[in-house]
Amino acid sequence: MAKEYLQQLVKFIDQVGDGRYDNIELECKHFFSGAALYANNRICITLTPVGLGVKLPPRSREQLLANEKAIALKYFSKAPVKKDYVLFPDGVKTRYKLIDQYVREGIDYVLSLPDPKSNRITVKK
Repeated sequence: MAKEYLQQLVKFIDQVGDGRYDNIELECKHFFSGAALYANNRICITLTPVGLGVKLPPRSREQLLANEKAIALKYFSKAPVKKDYVLFPDGVKTRYKLIDQYVREGIDYVLSLPDPKSNRITVKK
C-alpha cells in the first residue's frame, strides 16, 4: 500500500514542481503506511491514508484552518496533532491550485528553517 502512495506523491511533485526546484534535492521515500517528500533531507510533505500533509509557516496554517480549507493533521485518531502541518484530506486526488500553492510554500518553508541539530554523537579515538 505504501508503494501506491509513493508513486502518487512522486507524480504529484513532478507536476507541481514544474522545474522550479532544479537546485534542490527532492526525494520521496516510504513513510510508515504512505510516502514523504524531503527537500534537502528535510521532511515537508506526507501522503498517507489520511491525506496530504503539508508543513507550513504559522500564518498560512492558521489561515487554512480558520477558513476550513484544511484540517489539523493527525495520523491516527488517538495520535497528537502534528502542529507544524495541515491536512488536505482528499490528498492529490483533487488537484487544484490551492494545494499546488501550499505544496510549493511548504518546500520553501522547510528550506528557510535553520539546519536541524544533529543527534549524532562523535566518539574520539
